[in-house]
Amino acid sequence: MAVLDILRYPDTRLHTVAKPVAQVDERVRTLVADMAQTMYAAPGIGLAATQVNVHEQVIVIDLSDARDHLRVFINPEIIAHSEERADGEEGCLSVPGIYDEVERFARITVRALNLDGQSFELEASGLLAVCIQHEMDHLKGKVFVQYLSRLKQSRIRGKMAKLDRQAA
Repeated sequence: MAVLDILRYPDTRLHTVAKPVAQVDERVRTLVADMAQTMYAAPGIGLAATQVNVHEQVIVIDLSDARDHLRVFINPEIIAHSEERADGEEGCLSVPGIYDEVERFARITVRALNLDGQSFELEASGLLAVCIQHEMDHLKGKVFVQYLSRLKQSRIRGKMAKLDRQAA
């Protein structure tokens, strides 16, 4: 397992649309293990393959306090959602230190493949529903700050550029 580099907004590679995984094999399982280690090291609660510059439809999520309940979604798709929407504060490992309100579906049903390549469905609400939608946006080439006003986006790009200069 390895800790991978996480792309930072406004890196244009974050806007690449991910392709479906053709076959869940050892390469994909290694990617998932590396993504999980990267997410835990960051630390974060979710990570999409796009964020580590792998443009395939793979997401890892772990909302547990003990960091021992990894959820893997390969080729995820939302097959149902509530009419009800909810606002919640979101952050992102690709946009460190930035948090803002984003409106999402309150409840969703997602279909995906697991590490064995088996299809499953999961009904989610609350933080899990938000996290799945946030990570699925990454697979579509969208970063949560794109839900914000142009002024906020501009300020965030400026903050990220400043962080990059300080790190250099």
